[in-house]
Amino acid sequence: MLPTTPRSEAELDDRLSEPTPDDVEAAAALAGDVLILGAGGKMGPSLARLARRAADEAGNSRRVIAVSRFRSAGVRHRLQAHGVETVAADLLKPTQLAELPEAANVVLMVGQKFGTTDEPAMTWALNAYFPATVMQRFPAARIVVFSTGNVYPLVPVTSRGAVETDPVVPVGEYAQSALARERLVTFFATRQGTPLTILRLNYAVELRYGVLRDLADRIAARQPVDLTMGWVNVIWQRDANAIALRALAASAIPPLVLNVTGPEKLSVRALATRLGERLGVTPTFVGTEADTALLSDAARCHARFGQPTVDAATVLDWVADWVRRGGSSLAKPTHFDERMGQF
Repeated sequence: MLPTTPRSEAELDDRLSEPTPDDVEAAAALAGDVLILGAGGKMGPSLARLARRAADEAGNSRRVIAVSRFRSAGVRHRLQAHGVETVAADLLKPTQLAELPEAANVVLMVGQKFGTTDEPAMTWALNAYFPATVMQRFPAARIVVFSTGNVYPLVPVTSRGAVETDPVVPVGEYAQSALARERLVTFFATRQGTPLTILRLNYAVELRYGVLRDLADRIAARQPVDLTMGWVNVIWQRDANAIALRALAASAIPPLVLNVTGPEKLSVRALATRLGERLGVTPTFVGTEADTALLSDAARCHARFGQPTVDAATVLDWVADWVRRGGSSLAKPTHFDERMGQF
C-alpha cells in the first residue's frame, strides 16, 4: 500500500528523494560523479538528494554536486546536510562555468519559462545559449537535458498524445527557445560524440506546486476553474527525477528523446470535481473543453524505465489533504491552461 499524506515538509522531501530498488541498481551500475546544473529550482533539490541516497544505498562513494545561484541559503544548507556537495555560481559567466568540477554525468535543469513575456532575451540565453556552452564545457560526459512537452503543438484530445517522432511546432517564445535548446545540444552532441538524453517533461507534480496544487488552490479560494485546456498529463516528481538519473546511462548518439509524464490522460473537470469533494467545496467552472490540449504519450519512456510508482489519483488525495491542513506552497503556478504560449 502507498503511504498516507506526508505530515511535514521534511517528510515530503524525504519521500520525494527516496530511491527504489531499481534506482539503487542503476546507481550501482553508473560510473563517475554526478553534476546537477540548476539544482536550486523546484525539482533540483530532490533530484540531488535522490542521487545521493541511491548512491549511498548502492555503496557508491561518488560525488553528487549541486550547482545553482542558491538564492535561498536554506536550500543549500539542507543539501549539504544530506551529503550533497554544493557550488554557488552564475553559470552565464564563462569563468564560473569553466571552474566547475569535472564529472562523468551531467544533468542540465537550468531554464526559464515564466517571465518570458517581460524578458525574452534572458529566456533565450538560459534555454538555448547556455545549454550550448554546457555541451562544449563537458564534451566527454553523459548528459541529460530537461526540455518540455511545449515543443509539441496542441493535439486532439481523442488521441493518446504527442509521441517523440511527431513534428514539433512550438507555440510562443518559451517553447521556441526550448526547441532551440534541443537543436543546439543535439548539434554539439553529434559533433563531439557526447552521449545525450533529452527529456520532454509535462507536468511534474508534488504537494507544494504543480497542476493538482494549482487546481486545489483555485477551488479552495472559490475561484472558477477554466476548462478550455480540458485535459492534462502529470507525473509524481520523484518518478520524473528517477527517470532523469537513470537516463544518464541510456544517453546515446544520436540523442535519446523521451516524453516524461504519467500514463493517464486526465480530465481537468474530473480532477477539479474530485478535489472539490475532498476539500468540501463545490468547484465552479468557466469555458468549455477545447478539442485540443497539450498532451504527451510517454509509452516509450515507460517501456524503458517502468511505470511511475505513484499514480495521479493518489497524488490528488495527498494534495487535497495537504491543502486542507494548510500545507505550504511554493507559490509558483504552472499556468498549464495557457494555450497561446505566453508565459
